[in-house]
Amino acid sequence: MSEKTREICTVVSQESIGAGIYSMWIQTDRIAADAKPGQFVSLYTNDKSKILPRPISLCEIDKENGRLHLVYRVTGQGTGTDEFSQMKAGDTIPVLGPLGNGFPVEKDEGKKVFLMGGGIGVPPILELAKQMKCEKKQIIAGYRDCHTFLREEFEAAGTLYIATEDGSVGTKGNVMDAIRENALEADVIYACGPTPMLRAIKKYAEENGIECYISLEERMACGIGACLACVCKSREKDAHSNVNNKRICKDGPVFLSTEVEI
Repeated sequence: MSEKTREICTVVSQESIGAGIYSMWIQTDRIAADAKPGQFVSLYTNDKSKILPRPISLCEIDKENGRLHLVYRVTGQGTGTDEFSQMKAGDTIPVLGPLGNGFPVEKDEGKKVFLMGGGIGVPPILELAKQMKCEKKQIIAGYRDCHTFLREEFEAAGTLYIATEDGSVGTKGNVMDAIRENALEADVIYACGPTPMLRAIKKYAEENGIECYISLEERMACGIGACLACVCKSREKDAHSNVNNKRICKDGPVFLSTEVEI
């Protein structure tokens, strides 16, 4: 895991890219240098009544220019994310990161991989797709409707298959429906999204003997593993708590699918 740093970052740009979905680039002197696909940062609001930060996954990492791309959903008034969405270029924001353990990047160029994202779990897959060297990168992205944010970026990073709940773009249904409809196959799976989606992917991987890494979504408090607010059941006992739990923020958010129960 990378060394975490707290620093005051500057907003480079911000725009709305979908219904309640925002894209923000921030300038950071140190965090981007250590960041890896699948990790996240914690953003602090300027509202002093909100002590706890808000975790946001990394969408893209620009080490050369020291920038991070964050794509997030506004979850309601008073949540912190509504404040972030009002920020403009030049505004500053306290950031802690990089946090958590990210995806292991497959180095075998001959392997076929699935890079699967659903909903707000789509953005964390982009940097992984960009860094993956495999010849056959099959990106399967699931959306609610025609607002297929980051579509062009994914098309540049691999072969993109889209599933939408309303059938407006690509396969009607979910990411698993897209796999079946297009008769796709993979040697390794990487996935990020809501728990029902990850549960289906985990089952599919185990039934087909496929190595699978999943990034779990969970409400977090401290974001550094101290409070035990974001835990999931695990096969092995956690050395920190001596129970069959894993801390998603610190031990994850990325796990080998056979390590955890969801």
